Amino acid sequence: MKLTRHIALLLLTITITLGSFSPFSLAQSTLPININTATAVELVEAIDGVGEVRAAAIIALREQLGGFVNLEQLLAIKGIGDTTLSRIRSIIVLE
Repeated sequence: MKLTRHIALLLLTITITLGSFSPFSLAQSTLPININTATAVELVEAIDGVGEVRAAAIIALREQLGGFVNLEQLLAIKGIGDTTLSRIRSIIVLE
């Protein structure tokens, strides 16, 4: 019985701890994100739907262009369409 109570308390503690953690807390603290200076890791963490492959593509295009001058240039990246761009537009800057 004592072990069951300890396990229940442990599970409750874990639930409370995880419940206070937001997977977007890191992303929100780094917003907005400058796609002309961000690293691949920063892009992955800040932009929902951007994984390692897409982040690498963003950086490759950035290097090819010498930097982004408008957000519509992101449409050249496979997997980024009008819908995605409109969804992420508010968290991206070109400083």
